[in-house]
Amino acid sequence: MRKIQAQGVHHITLNGADRQTSIDFWEGVLGMPFIFDQPNLDNPNEGHLYFDPGDGRLITIFTDETRSADPAGNPRDPGTVHHIAFNVSRASLTHALDRLDTRGIAHTKIKDRGFMDSVYFRDPLGLTIELACYKFEPPVGCTHADVMIRAHKMRVAAGDYNIQEVHLADAIEALVDERQESLSPDRNAKNPY
Repeated sequence: MRKIQAQGVHHITLNGADRQTSIDFWEGVLGMPFIFDQPNLDNPNEGHLYFDPGDGRLITIFTDETRSADPAGNPRDPGTVHHIAFNVSRASLTHALDRLDTRGIAHTKIKDRGFMDSVYFRDPLGLTIELACYKFEPPVGCTHADVMIRAHKMRVAAGDYNIQEVHLADAIEALVDERQESLSPDRNAKNPY
């Protein structure tokens, strides 16, 4: 038996409201360029809109002109989507609350998640959307996942409840030590003062 190796998310498709509500939310609120439009090839009564969330991957929305905005909320049953998180810069996150307030969109305050900060709100059909901003940049040649797994191992070894910034800092230092050679015979911390 062999695995089928995934190499990233190709796209996520959501059931949206009508066409204009979907464009107004995904491009008009979240700034995702509307890049492709065609019918839903499995249901000719629906449209299929494609948006770029900022990394060249795709978020696609099935639209139906008989569906309208209803932010009452999605079911939280097992097997359903709880929320979708989008990466944003620190600058965007700090201004998100005012920009959501201007539109009258209810949201949480910025929540500290240890390794990232987040804001939550709902799309026009009640799907929870998270705007997430990492508190760290991975070293060159590493990914956020490389830092996260190393920080997780350090957190568990320390017996801490969740990942904190100290785990991230230590993980980044360890990754740099492993991946970047140095001419110094002793790379330990020093006090030059």
